[in-house]
Amino acid sequence: MTREEVRVYVNQYCHLRDIQYAAYTQCARKHNLTTNELFVLDIIWFARGGCSQTYICERMSATKQTISAIVKKFLKLGFVSLQEEEKDRRNKIIRFTKAGRDYVEKIIPPAAKAEIDAMAELAENENIAELVRLTALFSGLMKKKFDELN
Repeated sequence: MTREEVRVYVNQYCHLRDIQYAAYTQCARKHNLTTNELFVLDIIWFARGGCSQTYICERMSATKQTISAIVKKFLKLGFVSLQEEEKDRRNKIIRFTKAGRDYVEKIIPPAAKAEIDAMAELAENENIAELVRLTALFSGLMKKKFDELN
């Protein structure tokens, strides 16, 4: 396959990725959130015992400053609390407060249901597994190639 033919596929893939990201952005805007704020809420929601900022940074491939600013916003709103980690007191575990759970419950479970419903419409488990396998492969290769850039 020529580089020009591959470029056509890259453009198609990027367009599809942009459609997915736009769906998350639209969901976030409905709740006066940024897309990154929506993703942070999602990560905390599914980390039932809470999670660290470091974990969120790694999951989102985001900077500590970006995640710190989001967590500070949610702290100020009373949606999250920080608790020292028992093993390493320098690390703080982020958990929802009652107000935070009540707020997020209206956002994240419906969004997660939409994701699951969309994936379920692929019908066959082989299609879902293949989508995830190829996306993981491509994502790893993208990271590697971008890491090699000067």
